[in-house]
Amino acid sequence: MLPFDSICDILYVMENLTSKQKGVLFMCMNALLFSGMQIAIRLTGGTIPLMEQVFFRNLVGLIINFCIIKKTKGVMFGEKTQQPLLFARSITGMLGLVTMFYASSRALQADVAIMTRLSPFLVTLWAFIFLKEKIAKVQIPALIIAFAGAALVVNPAFNSDLFPLFIAFLSSVFASVAFTLLAYSKDKAGPLTVVMHFSAFCVIISLPFLYFDFVIPCVKDALLLILMGALGGFGQIALTYAYRMAPASEVSIYNYSGILFSGCLAYFILGETISLASFAGGCLVVAASYLVYRFTNN
Repeated sequence: MLPFDSICDILYVMENLTSKQKGVLFMCMNALLFSGMQIAIRLTGGTIPLMEQVFFRNLVGLIINFCIIKKTKGVMFGEKTQQPLLFARSITGMLGLVTMFYASSRALQADVAIMTRLSPFLVTLWAFIFLKEKIAKVQIPALIIAFAGAALVVNPAFNSDLFPLFIAFLSSVFASVAFTLLAYSKDKAGPLTVVMHFSAFCVIISLPFLYFDFVIPCVKDALLLILMGALGGFGQIALTYAYRMAPASEVSIYNYSGILFSGCLAYFILGETISLASFAGGCLVVAASYLVYRFTNN
């Protein structure tokens, strides 16, 4: 546990950050937590079915959000007038997960990874069209640089069948719509309410699948499922706050930082090596993020 003075220092720094800086920080926190969640999934060794992972990931997140909302006396699932927006965000988010899982089970992982990295481009497009956000000149070339860096890291071969690749592209579309709705909802529903609604929706939808394909986890896998859920739950909260603190078109690029975090965690925890191409790709991601931060941050 951090000393009390250190915690106070962190809170003081957070209070003195601009809204955009907080958005960048939350997006990087989300990328780190989701990268940790992916490592936890890898450590289960593929013994837990995907929909069972989805169920427990959201169940733990649901419990976390319930405790926070109960303590802060917030709104659990939103008012009646908020339901169309909340369901739109929950449905598109769930569709993004399902299509990603489908593609991941039927196509090469590198091909799926690069297709799902298209979402920041789409978020920028939707933010420009629907949220009327201004697009800085540096954002498009920065996104291209970050995407090129991602391509170097994952090294896709595109030897997969076309249909799973199309489903992976749909995953990017659904995710981008869900992220854009997070930005749109910032003045219309509380952040924890949005996360609570999404977690509950995913738990209810994934529950029937457990009847057909359920594996009783061993102690190790059970602990990993809890860890996965905690990391995913807090990561979802950080993601929601990120899109509330900064324009969606600007903050989405920092999601590429997850490539760096995943590589570092895999190196230290799984013992995977970092190739020269991966290192070069990571440098491009950092450079692109710096360009956006340097020339769009107020």
